[in-house]
Amino acid sequence: MSGRVAVRRTAPRRRPVGLRDVPAVLAALLVTVLLAGHRLVPDGHGAGTALDSFLPWFGLLVVPVALLALATRSRLGALALLLPVVVWAGMFGPVLLPRGGGDGQLRAATQNLDAANPDPTSTVRRLVALHPDLVAVQELANDDAARLLDDTYPHQLRVGTVGLWSRYPMGDGAPVDLGLGWNRALRADVDTDHGQVRVYVAHLGSIRPGADGSRDRTLTRLADSVRADRSPRLLLLGDLNTATTDRALGQLSPPLTDAQRAAGSGFGFTWPARFPMTRPDQVLYRGLSATDASVADTGGSDHRAALADLRVAD
Repeated sequence: MSGRVAVRRTAPRRRPVGLRDVPAVLAALLVTVLLAGHRLVPDGHGAGTALDSFLPWFGLLVVPVALLALATRSRLGALALLLPVVVWAGMFGPVLLPRGGGDGQLRAATQNLDAANPDPTSTVRRLVALHPDLVAVQELANDDAARLLDDTYPHQLRVGTVGLWSRYPMGDGAPVDLGLGWNRALRADVDTDHGQVRVYVAHLGSIRPGADGSRDRTLTRLADSVRADRSPRLLLLGDLNTATTDRALGQLSPPLTDAQRAAGSGFGFTWPARFPMTRPDQVLYRGLSATDASVADTGGSDHRAALADLRVAD
């Protein structure tokens, strides 16, 4: 007589969290908190602004965390890597997708020429070759570059070291006081073939590590002017020394829309020109719609040019 042998199945033992898991797991959690909670970091001495400005690059921190998990042979650490990856993808993944579409009616460009540019005329020549209808310039300190713009565009307005050149007639031009003691902003009405657009050009106060007070004050002044402006169509071009991801830009966007976010592909970094890591150069608008946005290396300057194709009237 044969008997049955009972086989007792035991559940696989789960390996408890060990000390070797702790470094990689904590590092993954730290990167996750840094990404998701970056606006909770106080902005004392510009720390918050610096973090915001280069925030997309903090996603690269998953690489050393992955190496740490590999070195410690921590499966739990490797699994924890999914947290910062998912958070980064949720925050910035849509930025990498193509957007916009349709034909533009107005191409606008903004370029910080860089006062130390060894050949600003060449920079302007490359910028003009992109065929913008509106050209906003900051740090204009070269008469030859200004003359080239004057020869190319029939309408111009220059205030201090900023200027606006247009294929279309302009009127009601005036400086905009940023409280710097000298003029670095202007506004003008541009009469396009599709309707009038109020255009602002601005170069906000400089920002340095631990010194963002000048930028903050000029940003507040500019935002106050924009909010008080009742023009149905408004376009803001310039070097705002404020990145798209900077919490300070919330003073302007909203109510204005960022052309790069609306119609560009990628982050649209413009500075520093040789290896752009952030975007202080902005094309913002209301009462218009963006069909495309891009960045161009015009050479010579430490900034790349930011461009946008816009529809004035549907």
